[in-house]
Amino acid sequence: MNRRQNAKEEWEKKVVKPLIARFPERRDPFETRSGIPVERLYVPPHPDPDYDEQLGFPGQFPFTRGVQPTMYRGRFWTMRQYAGFGTAKESNERYKFLLAQGQTGLSVAFDLPTQIGYDSDDPMALGEVGRVGVSIPSLEDMAVLLDGIPLGKVSISMTINAPAAILLAMVIAVAKRQGVPTNKLRGTIQNDILKEYIARGTYIFPPRPSMRLITDVFDFCGREAPHWNTISVSGYHIREAGSTAVQEIAFTLANGIAYVQAAIDAGLDVDKFAQHISFFFNAHNNFLEEIAKFRAARRLWAKIMRYWFGAKDPKSWRLRFHTQTAGSTLTAQQPENNVVRVALQALAAVMGGTQSLHTNSRDEALALPTQKAVQIALRTQQIIAYESGVGDTIDPLAGSYYIEQLTDELEERATQYLDAISEMGGMLAAIETGYVQQEIQEAAYQFQKDLDEKREIVVGVNQFVQDEELGIDMLKLDPEIEAAQRRRLADLRAHRDNERVTELRGQLAAAAQANDNMMPIFITCVEDDVTLGEICHTLRDAWGEYKPSFEM
Repeated sequence: MNRRQNAKEEWEKKVVKPLIARFPERRDPFETRSGIPVERLYVPPHPDPDYDEQLGFPGQFPFTRGVQPTMYRGRFWTMRQYAGFGTAKESNERYKFLLAQGQTGLSVAFDLPTQIGYDSDDPMALGEVGRVGVSIPSLEDMAVLLDGIPLGKVSISMTINAPAAILLAMVIAVAKRQGVPTNKLRGTIQNDILKEYIARGTYIFPPRPSMRLITDVFDFCGREAPHWNTISVSGYHIREAGSTAVQEIAFTLANGIAYVQAAIDAGLDVDKFAQHISFFFNAHNNFLEEIAKFRAARRLWAKIMRYWFGAKDPKSWRLRFHTQTAGSTLTAQQPENNVVRVALQALAAVMGGTQSLHTNSRDEALALPTQKAVQIALRTQQIIAYESGVGDTIDPLAGSYYIEQLTDELEERATQYLDAISEMGGMLAAIETGYVQQEIQEAAYQFQKDLDEKREIVVGVNQFVQDEELGIDMLKLDPEIEAAQRRRLADLRAHRDNERVTELRGQLAAAAQANDNMMPIFITCVEDDVTLGEICHTLRDAWGEYKPSFEM
């Protein structure tokens, strides 16, 4: 028996068996329909001196093969469909439908006014209320959104960034109403402001006060909400803006480095907050490159946390991530083809070892998804989980010459970007000069050029085109939504204690100029019906708004 097989047996004995004793695997035995046994993990049949350094074992440094020792043999990834539109009531009904269909976690999409800190009745919100997500300007809206959702049992993920701390405060306040202690809450806020300056644009405040809000969340949740993921460092939007897979890894991890350094500079212990950092990646169409991308990102982050930041706890080295299939690859032409694209991308995410997954709907290039389209998207995940067998063994493509070469190459090229950004003074400096944005724009331009010249083929768009497109039902929003939200806010302001609101806005302004953690005042404000827009306007007055200073 070779050294590698001995090490595998030792890993099974010391790591896996004690875990299975507490958390049994999904079934026993694992075997194919032909009755062939499926091992938990496969290793090289011959001695390989580089194996430990590059691959190791699942649940152990450098985590190339996964962050959990049993991965999907223990339990499947969380099936977390991203949803939100119109009013809180409509979105609540969609969440309950998805849970009834077998979804295992919620993911909230907010409308544009909510994302950039405006109330539904603000002139800046005109025409955008409830359009690309749900409108949540007040605690009462959040209470309706989460009505009947047991917050002590169902984890909540929220794609919210600039006002993330305020929306988290609303969830905490709703949980109190449900009798759920803050320390029992499970979920994630995206809270990743740097990628907003790079790729997405839903920023409010300048980078430095924005970073303060993020480290305040780290600190607060470390003490009060230990099961909450305080940030989801997002490569998804970087990729949607046109980056390559290498750039997605590099710029996402560079943002992660900036957040870790900011928290350390704020006096936090890296081993107290790092294990609550999560990531969010895109699953694109190049199936094998995407699988290698996830493996390379895991390995690179483990090295960064262990060697760069000196984290001692192995949990601080793990890159845990959510994946969403690539919205930018969906086409309005021949939209039924999007079902195939989504299935391919979802399978890449699963074979790359994702912890949770959202599958896009076939109609999202045309409108918000219909209930039928959402159901198909969820069923795609369930078919992969229950019918394909790819989760029966850990890291099934490891050892493929191509996969291992791609993994090594992606890590090396991403490291070159990280070194360049470090020489510039870090990610904040690289963003402020426009370097990162320019790199993504050049990659996006090159892809479009390749598409125009048919070096890249998109089926139904520049090849295999049909004169008549397939018909598809689309979701239509009621134009009355905006007026209804305005009436709700007017009623709220008429019945709340407005003297108390004025007092709290004064306290909030003072807190913004001090150094105390902002989370307690946010919770108090939302519980006393200070609206999201009022809180954000108070902070705008204190900190100003971000305006890009470079020419693109």
